[in-house]
Amino acid sequence: MAAKVKKGDQVMVIAGKDKGKKGQVKLVMPTEKRVVVEGVGMVTKHTRPSMSSQGGLEKREAPIHLSNVALLDPKSGKPTRVGFKTLDDGRKVRIARPSGEQIDS
Repeated sequence: MAAKVKKGDQVMVIAGKDKGKKGQVKLVMPTEKRVVVEGVGMVTKHTRPSMSSQGGLEKREAPIHLSNVALLDPKSGKPTRVGFKTLDDGRKVRIARPSGEQIDS
């Protein structure tokens, strides 16, 4: 199955404590069906001092479920569903459902 959300995509959180926030996808975990979005789902992690870091409290993004994010339409900037279309040259690309705008370049 082709991925509907990929690393680098602009998404909006549509459910949960960060509902309405927008950000860029930093990491996709397809087997867990989760994504890490920049600046969304912040948690405090207690880290132990090591040779490279001082330790203490560290803020980082936690993974959120794929069903709680929606891809942003490149044309309108609103959350959209994703469809697929095969081009004449045989490439399969993602399209935004309402506008029909191509998401992949």
